[in-house]
Amino acid sequence: MKLHWSPKSPYVRKVMVAAHELGIVDRLTLVRSVAMMSRLNPTLMADNPLGKIPTLVLDDGTSLYDSRVICEYLDGLAGSKLFPPAGAQRWWAITMQALGDGLLDVLILWRNEREKPDHAQTIAWLEGFAAKVTAALNQLENRAVELAGTPFNIGHISIGCMLSYLDFRFDNLNWRTGRPALAGWHADWCRRPAAITTEIRND
Repeated sequence: MKLHWSPKSPYVRKVMVAAHELGIVDRLTLVRSVAMMSRLNPTLMADNPLGKIPTLVLDDGTSLYDSRVICEYLDGLAGSKLFPPAGAQRWWAITMQALGDGLLDVLILWRNEREKPDHAQTIAWLEGFAAKVTAALNQLENRAVELAGTPFNIGHISIGCMLSYLDFRFDNLNWRTGRPALAGWHADWCRRPAAITTEIRND
Protein backbone atom coordinates (compact mmCIF):
# COMPACT_ATOMS: atom_id res chain seq x y z
CA MET A 1 0.00 0.00 0.00
CA LYS A 2 1.18 3.51 -0.81
CA LEU A 3 0.81 6.28 1.77
CA HIS A 4 1.14 9.90 0.70
CA TRP A 5 3.21 11.14 3.62
CA SER A 6 4.93 14.18 5.11
CA PRO A 7 7.11 14.15 8.24
CA LYS A 8 5.52 17.18 9.92
CA SER A 9 1.82 16.53 9.37
CA PRO A 10 0.01 15.62 12.62
CA TYR A 11 -2.64 13.75 10.64
CA VAL A 12 0.02 11.66 8.92
CA ARG A 13 1.61 11.06 12.30
CA LYS A 14 -1.72 9.79 13.60
CA VAL A 15 -1.81 7.18 10.82
CA MET A 16 1.80 6.21 11.43
CA VAL A 17 1.26 5.83 15.19
CA ALA A 18 -1.73 3.60 14.45
CA ALA A 19 0.28 1.52 11.97
CA HIS A 20 3.09 1.04 14.50
CA GLU A 21 0.67 0.18 17.30
CA LEU A 22 -1.00 -2.36 15.00
CA GLY A 23 2.28 -3.89 13.88
CA ILE A 24 1.64 -3.35 10.17
CA VAL A 25 3.85 -0.36 9.36
CA ASP A 26 6.01 -2.58 7.13
CA ARG A 27 3.04 -2.94 4.77
CA LEU A 28 3.16 0.78 3.94
CA THR A 29 5.28 2.33 1.21
CA LEU A 30 5.79 5.98 2.17
CA VAL A 31 5.69 8.53 -0.63
CA ARG A 32 6.89 12.00 0.33
CA SER A 33 4.09 14.31 -0.82
CA VAL A 34 3.89 18.08 -0.44
CA ALA A 35 0.38 19.42 0.21
CA MET A 36 0.10 23.21 0.19
CA MET A 37 -2.86 25.55 -0.12
CA SER A 38 -0.83 27.83 -2.39
CA ARG A 39 0.48 25.19 -4.77
CA LEU A 40 -1.31 22.17 -6.20
CA ASN A 41 0.34 18.76 -6.29
CA PRO A 42 -0.91 16.97 -9.44
CA THR A 43 0.51 13.60 -8.37
CA LEU A 44 -1.28 13.75 -5.03
CA MET A 45 -4.49 15.03 -6.63
CA ALA A 46 -4.52 12.05 -8.97
CA ASP A 47 -5.09 9.91 -5.87
CA ASN A 48 -7.07 12.43 -3.82
CA PRO A 49 -8.87 15.29 -5.60
CA LEU A 50 -8.74 17.28 -2.35
CA GLY A 51 -4.95 17.29 -2.57
CA LYS A 52 -4.61 16.44 1.12
CA ILE A 53 -2.48 14.10 3.17
CA PRO A 54 -2.59 11.45 4.40
CA THR A 55 -3.96 9.53 1.43
CA LEU A 56 -3.65 5.75 1.30
CA VAL A 57 -3.65 3.99 -2.07
CA LEU A 58 -4.47 0.29 -1.84
CA ASP A 59 -2.85 -2.36 -4.01
CA ASP A 60 -5.91 -2.38 -6.29
CA GLY A 61 -5.62 1.38 -6.83
CA THR A 62 -8.44 2.38 -4.46
CA SER A 63 -7.72 5.58 -2.53
CA LEU A 64 -8.72 6.11 1.09
CA TYR A 65 -8.76 9.44 2.94
CA ASP A 66 -8.75 11.11 5.51
CA SER A 67 -6.82 9.92 8.60
CA ARG A 68 -9.99 8.64 10.29
CA VAL A 69 -10.86 6.41 7.35
CA ILE A 70 -7.28 5.22 6.89
CA CYS A 71 -6.86 4.36 10.58
CA GLU A 72 -10.07 2.37 10.67
CA TYR A 73 -9.06 0.51 7.50
CA LEU A 74 -5.66 -0.39 8.95
CA ASP A 75 -7.32 -1.43 12.18
CA GLY A 76 -9.54 -3.82 10.25
CA LEU A 77 -6.49 -5.38 8.62
CA ALA A 78 -4.94 -5.97 12.03
CA GLY A 79 -8.01 -7.44 13.74
CA SER A 80 -9.82 -4.40 15.17
CA LYS A 81 -7.56 -3.40 18.05
CA LEU A 82 -7.98 0.39 18.09
CA PHE A 83 -11.67 0.79 17.25
CA PRO A 84 -13.89 -0.91 19.85
CA PRO A 85 -17.05 -2.67 18.64
CA ALA A 86 -20.46 -1.02 18.87
CA GLY A 87 -21.29 0.25 22.33
CA ALA A 88 -20.21 2.80 24.90
CA GLN A 89 -16.47 2.15 24.42
CA ARG A 90 -16.73 2.78 20.69
CA TRP A 91 -18.63 6.04 21.16
CA TRP A 92 -16.00 7.18 23.68
CA ALA A 93 -13.13 6.28 21.35
CA ILE A 94 -14.49 7.95 18.23
CA THR A 95 -15.65 11.01 20.18
CA MET A 96 -12.13 11.45 21.56
CA GLN A 97 -10.86 10.99 18.02
CA ALA A 98 -13.21 13.74 16.85
CA LEU A 99 -12.03 16.01 19.68
CA GLY A 100 -8.37 15.45 18.88
CA ASP A 101 -8.83 15.85 15.14
CA GLY A 102 -11.14 18.83 15.55
CA LEU A 103 -8.67 20.61 17.77
CA LEU A 104 -5.93 19.94 15.23
CA ASP A 105 -8.14 21.61 12.62
CA VAL A 106 -8.46 24.65 14.88
CA LEU A 107 -4.72 24.76 15.58
CA ILE A 108 -3.81 24.67 11.90
CA LEU A 109 -6.28 27.45 11.09
CA TRP A 110 -4.91 29.44 14.03
CA ARG A 111 -1.34 28.98 12.85
CA ASN A 112 -2.24 30.07 9.31
CA GLU A 113 -4.00 33.18 10.61
CA ARG A 114 -1.27 34.26 13.00
CA GLU A 115 1.36 33.96 10.24
CA LYS A 116 -0.36 36.64 8.18
CA PRO A 117 0.91 40.23 8.45
CA ASP A 118 -0.59 41.97 11.49
CA HIS A 119 -2.85 44.19 9.38
CA ALA A 120 -4.33 41.14 7.60
CA GLN A 121 -5.18 39.13 10.71
CA THR A 122 -8.77 38.82 11.89
CA ILE A 123 -8.66 39.41 15.63
CA ALA A 124 -12.06 37.83 16.26
CA TRP A 125 -10.84 34.62 14.62
CA LEU A 126 -7.66 34.56 16.70
CA GLU A 127 -9.67 35.06 19.87
CA GLY A 128 -12.11 32.34 18.83
CA PHE A 129 -9.32 29.86 18.11
CA ALA A 130 -7.74 30.58 21.50
CA ALA A 131 -11.06 30.16 23.32
CA LYS A 132 -11.78 26.81 21.65
CA VAL A 133 -8.32 25.46 22.41
CA THR A 134 -8.57 26.53 26.05
CA ALA A 135 -12.03 25.01 26.45
CA ALA A 136 -10.99 21.71 24.87
CA LEU A 137 -7.83 21.41 26.95
CA ASN A 138 -9.76 22.15 30.14
CA GLN A 139 -12.26 19.43 29.27
CA LEU A 140 -9.42 16.99 28.64
CA GLU A 141 -7.88 17.86 31.99
CA ASN A 142 -11.20 16.94 33.60
CA ARG A 143 -11.26 13.69 31.63
CA ALA A 144 -7.63 12.70 32.15
CA VAL A 145 -8.66 9.90 34.50
CA GLU A 146 -10.81 8.47 31.69
CA LEU A 147 -7.89 8.74 29.27
CA ALA A 148 -5.62 6.88 31.66
CA GLY A 149 -8.18 4.25 32.61
CA THR A 150 -9.56 3.35 29.19
CA PRO A 151 -7.89 0.65 27.05
CA PHE A 152 -5.66 2.26 24.41
CA ASN A 153 -7.61 3.12 21.29
CA ILE A 154 -7.88 5.56 18.38
CA GLY A 155 -9.05 8.32 20.72
CA HIS A 156 -5.79 8.17 22.65
CA ILE A 157 -3.81 8.38 19.41
CA SER A 158 -5.70 11.47 18.24
CA ILE A 159 -5.42 13.28 21.57
CA GLY A 160 -1.74 12.41 21.92
CA CYS A 161 -0.89 13.64 18.41
CA MET A 162 -2.82 16.85 19.00
CA LEU A 163 -1.02 17.61 22.28
CA SER A 164 2.32 16.90 20.64
CA TYR A 165 1.42 19.28 17.81
CA LEU A 166 0.79 21.93 20.45
CA ASP A 167 4.35 21.39 21.65
CA PHE A 168 5.65 21.53 18.09
CA ARG A 169 3.86 24.67 16.84
CA PHE A 170 2.46 26.39 19.95
CA ASP A 171 5.07 25.93 22.66
CA ASN A 172 4.41 29.51 23.78
CA LEU A 173 0.97 28.51 25.06
CA ASN A 174 2.43 26.45 27.92
CA TRP A 175 -0.64 24.25 27.79
CA ARG A 176 0.52 22.10 30.72
CA THR A 177 0.15 24.99 33.18
CA GLY A 178 -2.85 24.26 35.39
CA ARG A 179 -3.40 20.86 33.75
CA PRO A 180 -1.19 18.43 35.67
CA ALA A 181 -3.32 15.35 35.03
CA LEU A 182 -3.39 15.85 31.27
CA ALA A 183 0.33 16.66 31.24
CA GLY A 184 1.06 13.43 33.11
CA TRP A 185 -1.05 11.39 30.74
CA HIS A 186 0.69 12.92 27.72
CA ALA A 187 4.11 12.22 29.22
CA ASP A 188 3.16 8.54 29.42
CA TRP A 189 1.81 8.66 25.85
CA CYS A 190 5.09 10.10 24.59
CA ARG A 191 6.97 7.14 26.05
CA ARG A 192 5.12 4.64 23.87
CA PRO A 193 7.44 3.18 21.18
CA ALA A 194 5.01 4.25 18.41
CA ALA A 195 5.10 7.85 19.67
CA ILE A 196 8.89 7.90 19.94
CA THR A 197 9.35 6.50 16.43
CA THR A 198 6.98 9.02 14.83
CA GLU A 199 7.95 12.14 16.77
CA ILE A 200 7.78 15.34 14.71
CA ARG A 201 11.03 17.30 14.92
CA ASN A 202 12.16 20.72 13.80
CA ASP A 203 15.38 19.46 12.23
